[in-house]
Amino acid sequence: MTVIVEQPELESEVVEKKVDVEENELVLDGGFEVPDTNAFGQTFRDYNAESERQLSVEQFYRTNHINQTYDFVKKMREEYGVLKRVEMSIWESCELLNEFIDESDPDLDEPQIEHLLQSAEAVRKDYPNEDWLHLTALIHDLGKVLLHPSFGSLPQWAVVGDTFPVGCAFDESIVHHKYFKENPDYNNPAYNTKYGVYSEGCGLENVMMSWGHDDYMYLVCKENKCTLPPVGLFIIRFHSFYALHRAGAYKYLMNEEDIENLKWLKIFNKYDLYSKSKVRIDIEEVKPYYLSLIKKYFPEKLKW
Repeated sequence: MTVIVEQPELESEVVEKKVDVEENELVLDGGFEVPDTNAFGQTFRDYNAESERQLSVEQFYRTNHINQTYDFVKKMREEYGVLKRVEMSIWESCELLNEFIDESDPDLDEPQIEHLLQSAEAVRKDYPNEDWLHLTALIHDLGKVLLHPSFGSLPQWAVVGDTFPVGCAFDESIVHHKYFKENPDYNNPAYNTKYGVYSEGCGLENVMMSWGHDDYMYLVCKENKCTLPPVGLFIIRFHSFYALHRAGAYKYLMNEEDIENLKWLKIFNKYDLYSKSKVRIDIEEVKPYYLSLIKKYFPEKLKW
């Protein structure tokens, strides 16, 4: 693995128990059973529940909401979009995630590779013929390698957490919305209106999202010419965009392709969110299957 270390300069709720699929949407429910509680015995995505993680998660979002500005995102996309830091395989990036726990997640405190395999195996069980979706589940969080020293050790607030558009008004459905009042864009007339720098129906592909692992992994897949279907890339880029796929915010920015892709994202989200548990996956047992999928859809080595 070739490693180039660069240190970038950085600027210093709705609770649901199940995913509802509308009648006119593509129904792909293979019988996945949604658990009543998360790994801590509490309701999923309850950011107000008193727990040992509640205060640290809230502090995470305060820092995130203050610093995720339009200019910051533009800078990060330009800096990280060149993909000149590391050359490694998909599985090597999976193994890097063993070192990290997501500070924004109130539902799980296991290493990230556990979550990737839990999600992928849950999807695989219900939809055995949709191998692209199995692989999408496995790799959807791989952008969290941004936390690693090889990628500049970005702080958690610039890597994980719910994502949202920048360059337009921050919707009130975004978790801990109150902290956006300290964001420089909050009072900037160029960015604080409903549409901001965008237009109705412009398409989510043209919207800048808060910087983090979602957008980074999307860029990695796109620039390395992976052959996952476009909907797979849509899921990777927007799987943390809860304001859209859970609260229905920002739909006025979507085009027709986004509307179709959103149906799949809502399906995937169930496996992303509710598969988090203390049940461990035997990595060596499932590894050959996922290596075969990686070979099918990706080059042997990727630029990161």
